[in-house]
Amino acid sequence: MHNDQFIAILLVYLVRMNTLETENLIEHWDIVIGQKSSLFELHLGEVWRYRDLLLMLVKRDFVATYKQTILGPVWFFIQPLLTTITYVIIFGNIAKISTDGLPMMLFYLCGITLWNYFSECLNKTATVFKDNATIFGKVYFPRLIMPLSIVVSNLVRLGIQFILFLLIWGWYLYKGANVHPNFYILLSPYIILLLAIIALGTGMIISAMTTKYRDLVFLLTFGIQLMMYATPVIYPMSVLSKKYALLIKANPLSSLLETFRYSFTGSGQFSWISLGYSTVFAVILLFIGTVIFNRVEKDFMDTV
Repeated sequence: MHNDQFIAILLVYLVRMNTLETENLIEHWDIVIGQKSSLFELHLGEVWRYRDLLLMLVKRDFVATYKQTILGPVWFFIQPLLTTITYVIIFGNIAKISTDGLPMMLFYLCGITLWNYFSECLNKTATVFKDNATIFGKVYFPRLIMPLSIVVSNLVRLGIQFILFLLIWGWYLYKGANVHPNFYILLSPYIILLLAIIALGTGMIISAMTTKYRDLVFLLTFGIQLMMYATPVIYPMSVLSKKYALLIKANPLSSLLETFRYSFTGSGQFSWISLGYSTVFAVILLFIGTVIFNRVEKDFMDTV
């Protein structure tokens, strides 16, 4: 489906939705006068009413990305596999960075699987106003649908890459490697949820700012790369000195990746306090991001 075709279908769908809502409104009231919406009014009910649109956008993102490729979704396997092999060569064999006794392939793939999901969500969410200005300027629908669709559609990609991780993880378990999974594996869906929330909240804040300050788009890719090195993706926490360990622990993503790695391999660090810190940070960030996003969406067409 070409982008122009999708926009046409989307416009027809939204016009029908808005017409139905208007008809329902006219059946009861001729004129509706309400007070100015509060800064903290998030309109989550509207998002739920447009859930069909959310599913449509998720399907569009998945199909459009790989429709004209030869290997299609197989790239979901190839990309993390090639990245992992690169990290094994550079950070494992050349830089000789410790992996806490874990097989290098498993150690790096463990971090890459989660980091790819976070970075993809953040990258695309942070430019949602700029990328969808054409649609936003034609018809009304809850703008929050767009960043939510990015987070959900990337879950499909994460699911495929997670299968690759499980296959390699199962192989090392079968071979009797130094891998000791534990019941903290049950926290995996919660960890992924927190990653999605942090990416969504951060992305909405940056997206709101890029409507006026386009320079942030150019800094975003560089900033995500720096953030990866401030997160234990390519190194374990055990190799850090006490001074640097405190700085890395201040990053709410650190405890999420460490918990994920610890639950599947038994190597790394786990702390309920650190996980609680990441949870509180994620919730606050999501609330702030949603408020700012809803505030900017009202007049962003004047500045985008």
